[in-house]
Amino acid sequence: MYICDDLEPPIHNEGITITQASFEALFESFWHRMYRFALKTTEQEDDAKEIVQDIFKSLWERRESLSILDAERYLLRSVKLRTLEYIRNKATRQRHHDIIQEQSLTEYEDQQLHVKELQTKLQRIVESLPKQCKNVFKMSREEGLSNKEIAKALLISERAVEYHISKALLTLRTHLDTNSS
Repeated sequence: MYICDDLEPPIHNEGITITQASFEALFESFWHRMYRFALKTTEQEDDAKEIVQDIFKSLWERRESLSILDAERYLLRSVKLRTLEYIRNKATRQRHHDIIQEQSLTEYEDQQLHVKELQTKLQRIVESLPKQCKNVFKMSREEGLSNKEIAKALLISERAVEYHISKALLTLRTHLDTNSS
């Protein structure tokens, strides 16, 4: 079964035989016209060039099995069909892109809301810690100070700093586990 009426099975010896010379002649004769048609339809230079290139590539690859009666009709019909396929595929890709973008935006907004809620919970829990524990935890996590620097600044031992950080983390885990259930 053939897509175009102007193609016949290779049993018939009528039509154009594609040789390198005839291929080059077809390319020279029809490339620009095919490109203009594809460009008008796609409105994208690179896509139009690719469409025409694909048609000529296919023509060359199938040269031994094709028997073309009317090269002009065959090539112009091919570019028409290929550009229609391009438009259909582009519309499908755009629909998929829009769906993905919409889902991603919704998920991002949901995640942002969740992050803000979690930050609020964390702040509330940290603020409820005993004063020294809260100071040590904030210096460690918010200011990025080492245990040694915190101990020196608060005039306490490094062991006390470790104790307060452990206590703060345990309190956070406990409160977050009970609040998330």
